[in-house]
Formats: sequence, C-alpha cells, structure tokens
Amino acid sequence: MKKDIEDYITEGIAGPLETKPDERREYLGTIRERVIIALKQGQVREKNLYITDLEKIMKQYPTAKMFLNGNMEYRALSPFVKLASDLNIPYTLSVNGEYNSDFGLVLATDHAIDLEDISLSVNKKENEYEDDDDDSPLKRFFDKLF
Repeated sequence: MKKDIEDYITEGIAGPLETKPDERREYLGTIRERVIIALKQGQVREKNLYITDLEKIMKQYPTAKMFLNGNMEYRALSPFVKLASDLNIPYTLSVNGEYNSDFGLVLATDHAIDLEDISLSVNKKENEYEDDDDDSPLKRFFDKLF
C-alpha cells in the first residue's frame, strides 16, 4: 500500500496509526492477545492476596512486560514495582487522562499468545468469610430488626 502526501500529513499531525486503540486503552498499552494475566484495580489494592501468585507467573514468563495503571495511587502499585524489579521484569506506568481502565496491572508478552483466561482469582478459605464477632454490622442490623 502506497502512502500519499495526505497520509504523511495526517500522521504528522495525529501521530502514527495505531492498531486496536480501544483495546490498547483498556489493557494499559497492549492488546488482549498478548496478555498473560490482568488484575482489576481492586485486586491490585489487595496486594497480599495476589503477589505470590503473580510472582509464580512472572517466573514462568521471564520475558514478559508489566503495565501498571498510572491513574492509581502509587502505594498500591509499589509492591508490584518492587516484585518486577526483583525479577528483572520491565514495567511501564500507563497514564491516560481521558480514560481510566478497569485494570490496575497487566502482564503481557511482546507477541500474541491468546490465553483464554487472563484473570487471577484467589480461593479464600471458608473461615475467612465467617464472622465470629458479636458486634458485626450484619448482626447489629438483624438485632435492630427483631
């Protein structure tokens, strides 16, 4: 395909054409077919639940790159930055003033791998959901009702 003068002018004004720009905004600068794992912002804030599983995945993919949502507070991102540094995984803080992605962290390769499941879930123990505290909000609510 031959470029004409209009293509050069448009590229000079707007920048080079980008494939799948909506997908790149959603996945913090990369595209879905390259993603190994993606954590939502809430999952990143719960760092203690996901850091060990993420470390195992990073060791499986030593050539991966980590994309972090720069719109999030740094204190939530810092444990992941430290982990990436310790494992020599390059990372990028992606900041987009127009769009804030639901994702807080994306680990991706530089080529397509098309993994079906890119989410990471932690199986909590059943007893973590039990509330033995007599002053729990739910118990107080039912006490007021009855």
